[in-house]
Amino acid sequence: MPASKMQSLAAKMISLYMRYKISTQLKLNPVKENSHLPAPKPGQKYVLYIHVPFCERLCPYCSFNRFIFDEEKARNYFKRLREELWMVSDLGYQFESAYVGGGTPTILVDELTSTIDLAKKLFGIKEVSCETNPNHLNERIISELEGRVDRLSVGIQSFDNTLLKQMNRFDKFGSGEEILERLQKFNHRLPTLNADMIFNFPQQTEETLINDVEKVVESGVGQCTFYPLMSAPSVEKSMKVLGEVNYRREARWYELINQKLNEAYQPMSVWTYSRKGEGLLDEYIVQYDEYVGTGSGSFSYLDGQLFVNTFSLNQYNQHIRAKRWPLAATRKFGKLERMQYRFMMSLFDHKLDKQKFEKDFGIPIEIGLWKEMAFMNFAGALIHDPNQILRLNADQRYLLVVMMREFFAGVNTVRDQARQALAPQEQLMCQVDDLKVVFGH
Repeated sequence: MPASKMQSLAAKMISLYMRYKISTQLKLNPVKENSHLPAPKPGQKYVLYIHVPFCERLCPYCSFNRFIFDEEKARNYFKRLREELWMVSDLGYQFESAYVGGGTPTILVDELTSTIDLAKKLFGIKEVSCETNPNHLNERIISELEGRVDRLSVGIQSFDNTLLKQMNRFDKFGSGEEILERLQKFNHRLPTLNADMIFNFPQQTEETLINDVEKVVESGVGQCTFYPLMSAPSVEKSMKVLGEVNYRREARWYELINQKLNEAYQPMSVWTYSRKGEGLLDEYIVQYDEYVGTGSGSFSYLDGQLFVNTFSLNQYNQHIRAKRWPLAATRKFGKLERMQYRFMMSLFDHKLDKQKFEKDFGIPIEIGLWKEMAFMNFAGALIHDPNQILRLNADQRYLLVVMMREFFAGVNTVRDQARQALAPQEQLMCQVDDLKVVFGH
C-alpha cells in the first residue's frame, strides 16, 4: 500500500478510535459539597494555568469559557482570581511556569500585571506565557508586560482579510497588513513572540494558506503555532458562517505548512515551531504531567483526576468570596487512561521516556499499551532509540495532529457539559457575538 494511503487509513482509524474513547472517558461527574484540590505531592512538578474569560469580540469557532467584556465584572473577577491564587498557595503548591489564557488576558492590563506579580510572589514562578489579540500589540500594553511575560502568544488565525471578516475579527483586530506591521514592530520587545495560526478553514485556499505561512516568516517572530480548525457542539450555529470543514485536505495542508516553514523554523511539537535557539513550548500541559487551573472554566489535572472549575462567573465569585473551592465537576481516570494520556502527550512533544513511563506506572509501555504500540509501529510512526527514548517519526507527525485534534474537540465537549449549568443571562453573554456573526447584525 502506498505510504500516503497508509497514512490516510491510519488517520481515519485514529479519528474513530479517539472519538469512541473520548465519548466514554470524558463524562463529568458533579463534585461533592466542599470539595477541594488535593495537596501537592513531594517532588512532583506542576504548572499553573490562569484563565481570564473576557473578550471584546467572540470568535465563532472558540469553545473556551469566554464572555463579552464588561469592565465592572472583569475587575471584580480579577480580584476573586487573585484570592483563588492565595487558596492554591495555602495548599503548598509551587510552580516554575505559569500560562495565562482566555478569553483575552490583556483585556485589563493593570489587573493582569497585578495578578502576574502576585503569582510570582506566591509561587516562585520563573517564566510566564500569556495570550493576547493583535489590537493589544501597542506600546501601553507591551511596556507593562516587559519584565513580566516571557512568551506572548498573539491570536492571529489568518492574515487573509476575507477570512478575518468571516471570523468577525477584521474590524476589531485589524487587517492582515496591520497585524503583520504590529508583529514586526513589537517582535523583540519580549523574549518570545508567538504567532498563533489556524489552518483548514472551509473558505481557505492553498494560495491563502501559503500566504499565511509566508507572512509568519516575514514577521520574524521567534515562534509560531498552526492548529487545525477544531469545533464543538456549542459553536455549531456560529460555525455555519465559516462553512463545512474538509478534513480530506488537512494532511496535505499540514505537510505544506511544514515544507514552507522548514527553512526558518524547526518543529518543537507537532504544531509548534520555533526559530533555532528561540521560543518556549506553547502547550502548557506537555512538559508537565500535572497542572493546576485557576479561574472560571479552568481545568486541573492532579493525581490522575480532572477537576473543572465552575463556568459561571456568579458562582465563581460566590465560592471564592466564601473561601470555598469553585469546583463544579470532576472525573477520575483509571491506570490505562492515564497511560494513554501520557503516551499521547509525550508523542505530541515528539518523544517518550520509556524508563520514566515504567517507573511511574509500574509496567513497560510495550505491555501496558501493547495495542497502541502495535498500531503505531505498524503505521511506521515510532522510532526506538537505544537510550530508551521512544521518538515520533517526523514523516508521521500528522497522525498526532489527528489524535490531538480529536482530543481537544473532546475537551471542547467537556466544556459544553460544564457550560450547560450556566444561567440564561450568562449563556447570552457567551453567545451574543456568535449570533451577530450568524445573522449579520
